[in-house]
Amino acid sequence: MAQTVINVRVNEDLKKQFEKFCNDTGMNISTAINIFISTVVREKQIPFKITTEPFYSEENMKHLRKAVDNVNNGKIEIHDIIEEE
Repeated sequence: MAQTVINVRVNEDLKKQFEKFCNDTGMNISTAINIFISTVVREKQIPFKITTEPFYSEENMKHLRKAVDNVNNGKIEIHDIIEEE
């Protein structure tokens, strides 16, 4: 079977951690990525759960945009922080 090359940019520290994981499990990065790709193709899905970060939800982004607009338009209230005992 013909081989091809895939170039991927990744954070250097993350790569080092992944490389250590791969070495600890007796494989190299190429083998691990090939296992991932084969699993995705075979199962027709990512082989782990992917969730969204609630901070980036449309509802929260709408709230943040409104808050920024209020600050920019001088429509803010300053509150004291009250800590409950």
